[in-house]
Amino acid sequence: MYNLATILEDNVKEQPDHEAVVFDSMRLSYGQINAMANQVANMLVKLGVSKGDKVALTCPNLPYFPVVWMGILKAGAVMVPLSVLLRPREIAYHLTDSESSTYICFEGTPEMPMGASGWEGFSDTDSCKNFIPIPAVPGSPSFVDGQSTLMELMNAESPEFDTVQCNSDDSAIIIYTSGTTGQPKGAELSHSNLLMNCTVAAKVFQNGPEDKTMLVLPLFHSFGISVIDLTFLTGGTAVLVPRFETEAVLRVFQEEGITTFAGVPTMYWELLNYDNSAGHFDIEKIGNSLRMCVSGGASLPVEVLKGFEEKYKAKILEGYGLSETSPTATFNRPDKERKVGSIGLPIWGVDVKVVDDDMNERPIGEEGEIVIRGHNIMKGYYKRPEANEEAFRGGWFHSGDIGKMDEDGYFYIVDRVKDMIIRGGYNVYPREVEEVMMTHPDISLVAVIGVPSDQHGEEVKAYVVAKAGATPDIAEIRVWCKDQMAAYKYPRMIEVIDALPLGPTGKILKKELRTMDEAARAEA
Repeated sequence: MYNLATILEDNVKEQPDHEAVVFDSMRLSYGQINAMANQVANMLVKLGVSKGDKVALTCPNLPYFPVVWMGILKAGAVMVPLSVLLRPREIAYHLTDSESSTYICFEGTPEMPMGASGWEGFSDTDSCKNFIPIPAVPGSPSFVDGQSTLMELMNAESPEFDTVQCNSDDSAIIIYTSGTTGQPKGAELSHSNLLMNCTVAAKVFQNGPEDKTMLVLPLFHSFGISVIDLTFLTGGTAVLVPRFETEAVLRVFQEEGITTFAGVPTMYWELLNYDNSAGHFDIEKIGNSLRMCVSGGASLPVEVLKGFEEKYKAKILEGYGLSETSPTATFNRPDKERKVGSIGLPIWGVDVKVVDDDMNERPIGEEGEIVIRGHNIMKGYYKRPEANEEAFRGGWFHSGDIGKMDEDGYFYIVDRVKDMIIRGGYNVYPREVEEVMMTHPDISLVAVIGVPSDQHGEEVKAYVVAKAGATPDIAEIRVWCKDQMAAYKYPRMIEVIDALPLGPTGKILKKELRTMDEAARAEA
């Protein structure tokens, strides 16, 4: 029996005064984080939270998040992290679907008043009994009359707590998928899922107490949570940044001497394209500190990878995973050959293969769906037996991603099954088109989608963001694309826009691009 909170408690025994969390001028040691997490655990128990109960949390990248996360674990409860961008109706759905008994919610800011949304969503549920607000200004009263704040409740509790012992397969967290099709589903992950995943990652990345890891990835996302868990497991320091703003991130890089950075492709794109001609930052110093950069969450364009590494002299290792895989499934390893454009090799204890619709393994180099099995696979979607039956066909987890494997066992993501375009009976993979278009001298970023076509079923459309100072000629780009790729692949439709819509984790929201196209067609 064990509890994932051990990753925090072991550091208290070994290095209680070592910095665990840094946020602006606030610097908290492992001993301080542990004491506050114990207060949270005591608070939850007093509120009637028992082992296995669900506790939802809405909070940006602030020290409250890891404190509450560890406190929930210590109480033997299950955390349900919610996006800070959810609206009341969506919050009510998540609280009800997860059967959360308690909801801890940051009140937000004038620009992002998540607290009001959280209170409205909580008020629309029957099962959720406790609402605990976190004021933006510590020590200030609750924005909801009569509600005690997290700090008020914590301050009344002891900094000592006897952590609840759990079985390895007890649930630790329920992370909701993005819900691109139908309602979001909760991926239920166990203590063992999370512990094994960060243990394997620690071996791959060779992290230690001397590492300072920037956490600008949203902590409510599986990628962000995995990084905080890895940092605590290895005794390093997590430097929290609430949101990705290029200059703010570069400033923290420089001032804190960040050694490891985990980000999504759009973050690397922003850092690559930052104009430092005024000399605000010492790019060489930043690069000298960076020991390792990790990219995940979406495919990293090869041109962005090459450009970032040339500018910052810091190597990027690309990996792959999903919320359902805790999240890491494959990675390029520092001790082995890195193949640019590849998502690497399966991590220890995990099997990956590429199959057709009948679960027959595809030959080397041939495309099919990526399926996975191992210690990282979720227990299942919470209360979704039909979805689980579909997801675990043939005893493997079906990722919904189209990929291929080379002769050395390295895997490559071609695209999402749902993003594949079928034009005139031919399969077109948007990522392939995007990679080609990214090499055009006037294009900084591109996203490709399929749009309805009476003639071909679907047509290929590209949304393009221009490089600084460039004025793309759409007709010229179309001709250029025609010369670079097969006739059925190149985009007949090209639209230049100022910026691509991004989700809270920095992913390009192709669903919004499809909505934009539908609206334009309706007006035409």
